[in-house]
Amino acid sequence: MSTIDLTHRRVPPMGGLSATLFGLELRRLFRNRRTVIFTLILPAGLFLAFGSGGEWNDEMGHGNVAAYIMTSMALYGAALSAAVVGANVGLERALGWSRQLRSTPLNPVAYIAMKSAVALVSGVLAVAVVNAAGLVQGRPEMSVGIWVGCALLTVVCTTVFAALGVFVGYLVPGENAMQILGPGLALCSFLGNVFIPMDEGTTIYRIAEWTPMFGVAEISRWPLTGDLSVVAVVNAVAWLGVFVAGAAWRMARDTARV
Repeated sequence: MSTIDLTHRRVPPMGGLSATLFGLELRRLFRNRRTVIFTLILPAGLFLAFGSGGEWNDEMGHGNVAAYIMTSMALYGAALSAAVVGANVGLERALGWSRQLRSTPLNPVAYIAMKSAVALVSGVLAVAVVNAAGLVQGRPEMSVGIWVGCALLTVVCTTVFAALGVFVGYLVPGENAMQILGPGLALCSFLGNVFIPMDEGTTIYRIAEWTPMFGVAEISRWPLTGDLSVVAVVNAVAWLGVFVAGAAWRMARDTARV
């Protein structure tokens, strides 16, 4: 009679990462109506609501003010959307889902990769919705190449906020994560030169340079403005490092409890 060796578990391909698991995560994310409203509809709605000012037609960089605001709103929506995906680990911990996953062969690296992929997809959708609103409105003016360049850089920059979401999700319990991320990202956007262009050299601009939104906003708008400072790049890289290190630290402490 053959026996079954129960002392070893066969590790699945790619550490357990699969299209089925990825699809499940996407459905769980967009099944939440509040998430869809605040991450996809709200940024586009704000852009359309604020688009009545005559100064939006003024020239700015390689386009106009409307293009600048549209890119900024797309970044805000993508950042919020990616942060929500990361912060979902807080709910999963509260419901015991994270503990359940750790009892399976799913590799922690595969789990983080899956979360990152879902955050990227949600960021792409957020950027697409705001850009679609810009096309419908018809006021943003910039070449197709610059338009695509801004959109791609905005999506890449969402990784910073996916890491922030994971960090906050492990740091605070359950739904409290979104209560912190929502107002926090809105405040950082106002202070970080995202919603309203600030004059360089002013006190508020100096404050903006230290916020998590400043660097990614400058990078996202680089094809449009044609200007990217070293300070902006250092800012984005530094905050990404802080959030990734914080998420890894909290994840390690959480795993050690099992």
